[in-house]
Amino acid sequence: MNDNDTKRLSRLTAILTQLQTKRLLTATALAAKFSVSVRTIYRDIRALEQAGVPIITEDGKGYTLMEGYRVPPVMFTEAQANALITAEQLVLKNKDTSFIKEYSEAVEKIKSVLKYSIQDKANLLSERTRFDQNINRERNSNNLSELQFALTNFRLTKIEYTNEQNKTTTRHIEPFALLSTENWLLVAYCCLRKEFRFFRLDRIKKLEVLTDKFEPHGMTLQEYFDRYH
Repeated sequence: MNDNDTKRLSRLTAILTQLQTKRLLTATALAAKFSVSVRTIYRDIRALEQAGVPIITEDGKGYTLMEGYRVPPVMFTEAQANALITAEQLVLKNKDTSFIKEYSEAVEKIKSVLKYSIQDKANLLSERTRFDQNINRERNSNNLSELQFALTNFRLTKIEYTNEQNKTTTRHIEPFALLSTENWLLVAYCCLRKEFRFFRLDRIKKLEVLTDKFEPHGMTLQEYFDRYH
């Protein structure tokens, strides 16, 4: 499979997710979202139809999926859907752009498996819920998702870090825990200082998750606090 095939497969999957998320979508809107031509969207829709996806074309309006068609076997109650939407709005207050992106895409996939009746209510709630004008809040980091991966896979990580004195150093660290404060804080073992340190994510100027693994630290977060604080 070449790169173009991979991109198309990814786009077809994303289009299917969009069709499950929204009641009605136009070819123009899909073309704009995926930065392709309307003609390409027509071909993609035909490919999905040929694969057995029951897409209904409403003349002059757009595309919709046959009621009841779902890919993943997942069902949510209205209350559960509302809880997810509320959590999404809280996430939008977060200052890390990678975390917002990953969570928003996850919620979009979750919306795609809701019944239309619950889906409409979830979309309405999403439009009508805001916390402290959070959409306009400053974003000052973009490393949370990568650090979550490094933490759970025990991967050594290389960072360029600027401290309070505005001095930048290169560190190799072993991510241990993430704390949500006004700014995200990373607890990690610093190979340079030979001890655990706190690192503010907004002060990490460059980050690279390495292929090298480190030995997991055999303690819980509470045990860390009891031992070091």
